[in-house]
Amino acid sequence: MFDIGFAELLIIGVVALVVLGPERLPVAARTAGLWIGRIRRSVSNIQSEISEELRAEELRRDIAVSKKQLDDELTEMRQPFIPTTAPAQTPTASEPATESAVTQPNTEAETVGNTPITSAAAPENEKPKDSP
Repeated sequence: MFDIGFAELLIIGVVALVVLGPERLPVAARTAGLWIGRIRRSVSNIQSEISEELRAEELRRDIAVSKKQLDDELTEMRQPFIPTTAPAQTPTASEPATESAVTQPNTEAETVGNTPITSAAAPENEKPKDSP
């Protein structure tokens, strides 16, 4: 941080010895050491808090970008399922159900649209096997 070499420290020590004297120099050095330690810890705490806030902000930004991408993909996936025509009206509790609105299941064969769906029975061109 500061570019102070051994020669500069030696000069500062000699000047402090002359100014403070040999009785007060150890107390002054100890007090200066305590203050320097407190300042270093404070600076270190501030640096760690700033880096933590920056990391949290970066995570918030990444989450926002990921959320936007997921929302876009979801919208894109929903697009084929959005009906282009008006949905069929279902009878409400106040309206009586008509026979066209409610279909009864066919016991022999079900239909999809106008095409009948037969059950998975034996094919028509094969004869059923006789049981012994």
